Amino acid sequence: MNWGYKILFVYVAFIAGTLFLVFRASGEKDDLVTEDYYSQELKYQQKIDQMSRTGALSAPVKYELNAGQLLVSFPNDFSGKKIAGNILLYCPSDEGKDIKQDFNIQDAVLKIRIPPAHNGAYELHINWQADGLDYYFEKKIFIEK
Repeated sequence: MNWGYKILFVYVAFIAGTLFLVFRASGEKDDLVTEDYYSQELKYQQKIDQMSRTGALSAPVKYELNAGQLLVSFPNDFSGKKIAGNILLYCPSDEGKDIKQDFNIQDAVLKIRIPPAHNGAYELHINWQADGLDYYFEKKIFIEK
């Protein structure tokens, strides 16, 4: 085999390898964090205000993973008050594993059922309103069963 064929073989192998990588990359999922990330970025100052309000509470929001459920307890600042909001368990690696639920409680523990196949790293996002004020809590958690 002379040098011409060897150089041709290297070029063909390089092109085949590049095409293989392009083919593999086009089959990967590319879930966005949110579809309207730009408009949410513009509203981020409101979220900062809500987080500082949450930080000023007498105690932090408590959560516990127990028997396939996420139990969320709000501080005593909200005893006797109606709390309305939503909770999101956001899975960065798979949009299909996200769990979102609205709630409306008073003096109760918030319970969220977690399906058995939903293991891994999550972000817990809780938005709620009480007495006309908005609050926001965010925490990274790991779910394993």
